[in-house]
Amino acid sequence: MNSVLGFGFLVLGLTASVLGTAGGAYALLTQRLELLKTVRQWTLLVGVAALGAFVVMEVALFQRDFSVSYVAQVGSWATPPMFNFAALWSSLEGSLLLWTLVLAGYLVAVLFKFRDRHDDPLFGWALVIMLAVSSFFFILLVGPANPFVSVEVPADFVEQGPNPLLQNHLLMAFHPPMLYLGYVGFTVPFAFAAAALITGRVGEGWLVATRRWTVAAWGFLTAGILLGAWWSYEVLGWGGYWAWDPVENASLLPWLTGTAFIHSVMVQERRGMLRVWNLSLLCATFSLTILGTFLTRSGVVESVHAFSNGAIGPFLLAFFAVVTALSVGLIAWRGDELRSPGAIDSPVSREGSFLANNVLFGALAFVVMLGTVFPLLAELWDGSRLTIGRPYFDSMARPIGLTVLFLMAAAPVLPWRRASTELLTTRLFWPTVAGVGAMALSVALGGRGFYPVLTFGLGGFAAGAAGRQLGLATRRQGISGLVGRTNGGMIVHIGVVLVAVGMAASASYESDRTFELKIGESVSMGGHEFRYLEPGADINDRRLRAYALIEIDGGDVYAPATTRYRQQGMIVPTPSVRTGFTEDVYLVLDGAPAPEDDSIRLRVILSPMVAWIWAGGMLMALGTLFALFPGSRRRPIDPTSLAIHTSGKPTPPSDPEQPEDPQQPEDRTSAVVGNG
Repeated sequence: MNSVLGFGFLVLGLTASVLGTAGGAYALLTQRLELLKTVRQWTLLVGVAALGAFVVMEVALFQRDFSVSYVAQVGSWATPPMFNFAALWSSLEGSLLLWTLVLAGYLVAVLFKFRDRHDDPLFGWALVIMLAVSSFFFILLVGPANPFVSVEVPADFVEQGPNPLLQNHLLMAFHPPMLYLGYVGFTVPFAFAAAALITGRVGEGWLVATRRWTVAAWGFLTAGILLGAWWSYEVLGWGGYWAWDPVENASLLPWLTGTAFIHSVMVQERRGMLRVWNLSLLCATFSLTILGTFLTRSGVVESVHAFSNGAIGPFLLAFFAVVTALSVGLIAWRGDELRSPGAIDSPVSREGSFLANNVLFGALAFVVMLGTVFPLLAELWDGSRLTIGRPYFDSMARPIGLTVLFLMAAAPVLPWRRASTELLTTRLFWPTVAGVGAMALSVALGGRGFYPVLTFGLGGFAAGAAGRQLGLATRRQGISGLVGRTNGGMIVHIGVVLVAVGMAASASYESDRTFELKIGESVSMGGHEFRYLEPGADINDRRLRAYALIEIDGGDVYAPATTRYRQQGMIVPTPSVRTGFTEDVYLVLDGAPAPEDDSIRLRVILSPMVAWIWAGGMLMALGTLFALFPGSRRRPIDPTSLAIHTSGKPTPPSDPEQPEDPQQPEDRTSAVVGNG
């Protein structure tokens, strides 16, 4: 019953997506805009179908209906309810089902947000493009990745349950959905950008309409990446959080281009510049989400994050090629209309810093893509298996990251157009003091090494600039001054600084030793004392957990363990972490304690300031939330950005000491620069 009902919902979703795409395109191409009203019904039906399929699969998982192929693959009576619910996205077919649900949710949300514009061609084409993307994913679900295939349950059927790595930590209930909300969320601005190119309305209107959608997608993707790093740190037992794994890189690539777009789009809104660059960044971001999906779900890379080989790899690769080709073609088609009416007057200006920021993020994205994709291309070319490891990524990314930290400090104090030396001296004084102070403090506390100390200094410099901006805003407007894109962005900047400082400290000053301990024996490391109290075991139908009780500094007791999952026979380490503001104490067992042996091998990792990474991530999420709301003061777009200057007289530079939050109402989509 679940197989038939679930597959019926998938067929319904595919039918509605295809008919909505075809009907909308026909209405727009024939100028019969009144027919766009019917697309609304198809869109709502897509939402109903995706939600219905999701609910049916969850019901099947909780009923342990092993006649459904996907439940037979990941279901088990021994799986706890929370992990049973999350099992839906623990393997290939279910993850695509969640992806399609999120996409349908965005479709319905866009439909209701712009419900008064059903006859607007810009909105119509955006909806058609989103429905076309929805059609592709429904094709995958109905065809090669159908999770509702009906199977016979043999008498000797053995329940498998989800991958053990995906059923032993709460973060697995949140990390994938957050990542999908970010990945799929970029479909919305991409669809409007493509619609602007199709209609010729390539001015700033589509940017205004999709500003908050873009920020929200970026925020979800940021949260998803950081939650994934936290999961890796808490679950995998290696003491790290980022390994430049190909699938990790696949999520980082659209984040990099999306970050560049969020910054440079302000230049277009303010001065009508960088139109080609912004469209290219946005199209690249959406294309990279498809490429990331291919890397994760095609089986071409080996990773704890990737799913096994499936039949959808060629489909995803073909879709990536089509999206890329169409994006390039549309931008080339509208090339003449995308010419900017203005130019950068001085590199020492707000727009100059944003352009430099774009170049750096683009360079970092190229470095990461090269290191991720080149081994695959080499294997495809001559069968050779290459590995590009952490030294390459660290050495290439470090100087770019440090330069970005410097620009994070300089950009907030720069005015538009040009800056005087006197202005820069005044506004960079306290940020410079903060940077020098941070560097001196790090050295006084024992910090050594060029790169980490420089990171601390630049982090203080950037945090000082952001803090100065926030201080001015709150002094003028109180706590409400923190709300709005500009000051929300400053909070995000402080979060980025915390993440950068935490990563620099933990990577540079980590200490790692392995001890062999007998019961009652103690060892010392890094000013801490570790005493092995006794072994223990926790046994149930799902797993066998063998642990060792370790007393730290004569106080709290921690229990690192190894866990053997019965269904899969897989043994995974289960670290125990004492988290502190300045240092994490990370304990992991090298092998399970044997009842007949009174000794264990205990690995101890002391990682400074790892907690700053998670705190920085929370601050970035808070800043993103603040940036989604309009500021208390609004500024119109600079009128000189909406037409070519004819007077020959430059307009005065705006003052960044004033609120810079041009949050135009979204109903100006059609009013702002209709055709560039």
